[in-house]
Amino acid sequence: MTRRTLLLVHDDPDSDREYLRERGAELQTDLGVLTVPEDAEPGDTLETHLGEAFHVRRLRGPDLFDHFERTGAPMLPRDVGLIVGETGAQAGDTVLDAGTGTGVLAAYLARLGAEVVTYEVDPEFAEVARENVRLGGVADAVEVRTGDVTDELSTLVDREPGFDLLTLDTADAPAVVERAPDLLRRGGFCAVYSPFVEDAREVALAAREAGLAGVETVETIQRELDVGERGTRPDTAGVGHSGYLTFGRAVEDGH
Repeated sequence: MTRRTLLLVHDDPDSDREYLRERGAELQTDLGVLTVPEDAEPGDTLETHLGEAFHVRRLRGPDLFDHFERTGAPMLPRDVGLIVGETGAQAGDTVLDAGTGTGVLAAYLARLGAEVVTYEVDPEFAEVARENVRLGGVADAVEVRTGDVTDELSTLVDREPGFDLLTLDTADAPAVVERAPDLLRRGGFCAVYSPFVEDAREVALAAREAGLAGVETVETIQRELDVGERGTRPDTAGVGHSGYLTFGRAVEDGH
C-alpha cells in the first residue's frame, strides 16, 4: 500500500519553502531537522529542532507539477485541466498514456480515480516517473512501463474491455491515433499533446482518417495579469503558449 505523502509549508509569509515528505520521513534543511510523525495529518504544525514551524497540508494536483522531479518539461496544469474538461476523465476510467515524462498527467488522472497504464521509452525517465507517482500517492493506480507503446499495440488492442481514455505526448502519436478506434471503448476519448503545429496537423488528419468523431485542435494560451498601482495589463514576462491539444471520440466499440 502506498504511504501517504504530505506537503510541508514553512510558516513564514515571505518564504516559498515547501517540501513533500511521507509520514515517518525526515526533513533536513538549513531551517533545521524534523521527522514527520506517523500520525501527522493536514492542519498540523510541526517544528524543526531549531524551532522553525511547518504547516502540514494535503497534497493536491498542482503540487505534483511544483515538486515532482523533472526529466523534461512537465505538462502544465492548464493543459491537464483542459484534457480533463474536454474528455470528462473520472473515477473508474482506464487510461492508456504514452510519453510519461515526469508523470504529472498520469498522476493527475490517477488522483481523480482512474487506472493508468503509461509508456516511457527512456528507462531513466521511467524510473523517475515511478518514484514520482509513488511520492504522489498513486503508485497503486499507475503502471509505468518502459518501452514504445507502438511496439505493444497488437497486444493492447486485444485488451478487454477497451480503454476509456487515450492520452499521447509522443512523436509517433499519429501511428497510435490510427489504432484509437481499436483501443477505445465506444464513447472513449483520445487526447494528444503536440509541441508544433505541423505535428498537430498530422494528428488531426490521422484522427479523422481513423473515423474519430468531433476531432478538434486547440492552441493552449494563458496570459497572467500584472496588477499594479498604475493599472492592470497582461504580464509581458511569461510565455502564454504551451502547445496544441487534439481531441477525438470513438463512435464505435473496438471490442
